[in-house]
Amino acid sequence: MDTLRINRRQILALAGAFGVAGVQSVAAQSTMPRRLIPGSNESLPVIGLGSSKVVQTIAADGPAPLAAVLRQLIASGGSVVDTWPRNPSNDAAFGDVINATDLRDALWITTKIDQTGRDAGIAQFEATLRNYGRDQVDLVQIFSLTDVDSHWPSLRSFKDEGRARYIGVTVAETGLYDALEAFLARETPDFVQINYSLTERESETRFLPMLADRGIGVIINRPFMNGTYFQRLEGQALPEWTAEFDCTSWAQFSLKYIIANPNLSCVLTETSNPDHMAENAQTAFGPLPDAAARQRMREFIDTH
Repeated sequence: MDTLRINRRQILALAGAFGVAGVQSVAAQSTMPRRLIPGSNESLPVIGLGSSKVVQTIAADGPAPLAAVLRQLIASGGSVVDTWPRNPSNDAAFGDVINATDLRDALWITTKIDQTGRDAGIAQFEATLRNYGRDQVDLVQIFSLTDVDSHWPSLRSFKDEGRARYIGVTVAETGLYDALEAFLARETPDFVQINYSLTERESETRFLPMLADRGIGVIINRPFMNGTYFQRLEGQALPEWTAEFDCTSWAQFSLKYIIANPNLSCVLTETSNPDHMAENAQTAFGPLPDAAARQRMREFIDTH
């Protein structure tokens, strides 16, 4: 599933002849590595978009930045867009964008429920479908296990009714790990979304192998710790040895470490900048660090 068809050096070599547009075109002709959703015949591209930040900018900046990031995601071979309903006006504008002719069938859309109470959760999900202009989303998740016992039967109903193709839960902090373990002791979601990065590695051993063994899909959030990862490394140069796996930025340093782990389906990168989306997606098109290199990466980050 992770076979490379064109690597970063080949793309850069072609850049001189074709310019930036040529690089994007060449990238679009290759296939971003994909991983199977457990228990299905469907696969997901390994790099996706966490869209909260760019959707929140719609009120101030209009929908153009969102549309540009989504088109770059697709041009790079991606499709997964993780959303979180917050503002009805922004959500409706998001729906307008994702229903553009060139985007509607190219995106794999998720949403979340973050309300307390069964009826409030159902109402939030139905409002999301209206705002997104869709009868069905690909994945609906319970955000941070909020009132999970009230909402989980509703999610099963949404799936049975065909309004959600997959159902799951999310956590983004280690403080929720005990609650996640308790939930997983009694339920088997299609997906768990969980935080994992070079600087937050507890899920690497505590959850990822177990979820893989149980046939549960894994989506990764917080690959950059909501930006604090970059603050931690600001002003520092990449180690020369990262060239061994075609790593050219601190963003790729974390992403390459994450996607080298086979026990996940997709990692979400959050940005409102199409160039950053292209850089993040490019991480998948090239060699990944082996076990020795990943140990070296852990040792580096633990001392910097």
